Amino acid sequence: MTVATQNIQELLARRKPGHALEQPFYVSPEVYQLDLEHIFYKEWLFAIPAAQLVKTGSYATMKVGAYEIIIVKGRDKEIRAFHNSCRHRGSLICKAREGQVAKLVCPYHQWTYELDGKLIWANNMGPDFDPTQHGLKPVHLRDLNGLVYVCLADTPPDFDDFAKTANPYLEIHDLRDAKVAYSSTIVEKGNWKLVWENNRECYHCSGNHPALCRSFPLDPEVAGVSADGSISDRLQAHFDACLAAGAPAQFVLGGHGQYRLARMPLQETAVSYTMDGKAGVKKQLGRVAKPDAGSLLVFNYPSTWNHFLPDHTLTFRVTPISPTETEVTTTWLVHKDAVEGEDYDLKRLTEVWIATNDEDREIVETNAMGIMSPAYVPGPYSPDWESGVIQFIDWYADVLDRAVAPQRMAAE
Repeated sequence: MTVATQNIQELLARRKPGHALEQPFYVSPEVYQLDLEHIFYKEWLFAIPAAQLVKTGSYATMKVGAYEIIIVKGRDKEIRAFHNSCRHRGSLICKAREGQVAKLVCPYHQWTYELDGKLIWANNMGPDFDPTQHGLKPVHLRDLNGLVYVCLADTPPDFDDFAKTANPYLEIHDLRDAKVAYSSTIVEKGNWKLVWENNRECYHCSGNHPALCRSFPLDPEVAGVSADGSISDRLQAHFDACLAAGAPAQFVLGGHGQYRLARMPLQETAVSYTMDGKAGVKKQLGRVAKPDAGSLLVFNYPSTWNHFLPDHTLTFRVTPISPTETEVTTTWLVHKDAVEGEDYDLKRLTEVWIATNDEDREIVETNAMGIMSPAYVPGPYSPDWESGVIQFIDWYADVLDRAVAPQRMAAE
């Protein structure tokens, strides 16, 4: 048994329920490596909205720990994912974050691959060389109503349960008719779990997010997860009204706590995330007939949370870079026929979440710096305002405990 495995077992065993994690969970390279191996290399990860790949040959790249991935749209309009490593000597094939190509060509020796990963040209490799044995290595991919997920595991975990549950909520938003209005990527100097903890509560919102608080309600029930699964009469009435209008809304927590869906109300007069609370896009994305349906809030650990509104959709992708750095990519989706300057003003559409993301970055970084102190001792979460954080930490600890337990037993 490695020292890291033994230490993580001790840390998990003495974890106080309802409290923050100890310092190593947020700064240790060994714990970070365990997070990669047992979570990010094994779970389904949100990658991109399918609308990002418009034409044949459109591609996007992403890095997850040691893995480099290409996601590309084929001639048959199918989206596929491959390891971004040439089968010759391993060079990266696509170096840009996104782009457009006719073929996938390695820049080193020009080995050329079709968009479906087949090797179609390799110069001077001899008479015994078989190109069919050297295609790009595929990465598992699922397209869920316009949300592209990938999985690095040889045998991926079940995706169908989440897909079946989420489909009735997502299909009304018609993301296959969407286009990318804007995308923003920032790096937060804090562990990925701190990014998630900050997202899973609005205890901090009134003191830190003046723009967001114009539309997002300061109600712990909206961001949280009650321990007994109860729903207030007020919130249930909202769910019922949305469903009656054809937009499923009921709170669902599934996958042993890995994902949640719920269509939550915004502030009383708000219908979208704008400074005045009014719609940010005139041409609606989707078929939500109730203008004040609020936002369908979806999270799926460890990589994404999302906001689906009647007028537009926001996707967020969380990707760890190091024990103390996390990349957060936000994408604003609007109807493919919406015209900038006529149907929406880009600054007005994006300013609330650009400001909120930057405020969250500062919060996470300040939190991370404080945790580095030798004086740091994990404090208690608020059971009312931070129930969502408790739920996330419980999910994380359970996943990691189950992952390292077989190693412990094998060593014993």
